[in-house]
Amino acid sequence: MTVRRIAYQGEPGANSHLICVQSYPDAEAVACPSFEDVFAAVSSGEADLAMIPIDNSIAGRVADIHHFLPTSGLHIVAEHFLRIQFSLMALPGATVDTIKTVHSHVHALGQCRSVIRELGLKAVVSGDTAGAAREVAEYADPSQAAIAPPLAAGIYGLEILREDVEDEDHNTTRFVVLSRELIEPPVDNGPVVTTFVFNVRNLPAALYKALGGFATNGVNMTKLESYMVGGEFSATMFLAEVDGHRDDLPVRRALEELAFFTTDVTILGVYPADPFREKGFDG
Repeated sequence: MTVRRIAYQGEPGANSHLICVQSYPDAEAVACPSFEDVFAAVSSGEADLAMIPIDNSIAGRVADIHHFLPTSGLHIVAEHFLRIQFSLMALPGATVDTIKTVHSHVHALGQCRSVIRELGLKAVVSGDTAGAAREVAEYADPSQAAIAPPLAAGIYGLEILREDVEDEDHNTTRFVVLSRELIEPPVDNGPVVTTFVFNVRNLPAALYKALGGFATNGVNMTKLESYMVGGEFSATMFLAEVDGHRDDLPVRRALEELAFFTTDVTILGVYPADPFREKGFDG
């Protein structure tokens, strides 16, 4: 598949921009103000792919993505993991002694509490990390700083005062790549992940029975998350991921058994597992 343009949510310099550059260096990375705009860009053909964060090792799942995926009409075709690195940046000439306020996304502020507390900074929430860097550049005030990916400093003409200010060195975000086209790897061609959503019937032990087939067929389930749909407490949707291809006999049998106890099963994607799953960043 030829990738000319890949859409992401955020401003230039955001982590989503960085993973686009790393994973698809020959493609044009297209910034979008919202996740809805990212999905729309791919659906309309404006972009070939979308890069969407779905989980963070500290903050957990990314809000709203689970609601967009099942109805988007797009397919997950790849996954990528990004070690999150934040820098404290400000105007050229500013120092840790001149800054009083720090801007960033709420999650980034929560992941960098130590440096904020150490320097006695007032935290201000911005729409995203790269946007915070842009705002600080526009303020032209040496008392203002931003916590953002290092890429943002070069884009917005800021100087990095401290690198790697995140509290945890395991801070990692998992991204999925979405496409209009259904692209699946062949069976028996390396580690594969199958992602799907389903609703269970509103009956006692329905979830237990629905998942039993994965255990009896020896299929490893790596993710199971629930969320409400339609504002009804009785209508719970589950997003699940398993190791293996949906055409592998154990996975196929487990999915067939799942269908007996659910009202709907939708495969969102079958795609190669990122090597990070086995090796981590030090592998």
